[in-house]
Amino acid sequence: MSKDSQMRVAINQKLIEMGERERLKELLRAKLVECGWKDQLKAHCKDVIKEKGLEHVTVEDLVTEVTPKGRALVPDSVKKELLQRIRAFLAQHATL
Repeated sequence: MSKDSQMRVAINQKLIEMGERERLKELLRAKLVECGWKDQLKAHCKDVIKEKGLEHVTVEDLVTEVTPKGRALVPDSVKKELLQRIRAFLAQHATL
């Protein structure tokens, strides 16, 4: 395992142990709903289903089709806020 991978695992473990991962997930959910991301993605899913036909779309197909757009639609401000929160958490708990 590379040093980067080891660091990611350690950070993730610390976030989970301290309950911060769940808080960050809740913050992300709230921010995505607030900015309309959830509605945009829901509309995109409906478009994909209409285009391909309900009988011809599997959940896996839908996930594959929608994931890139979903990631691209996350506002930079939301990404920056999450990154700042993670950095602040790591600064407080720098004993990794």
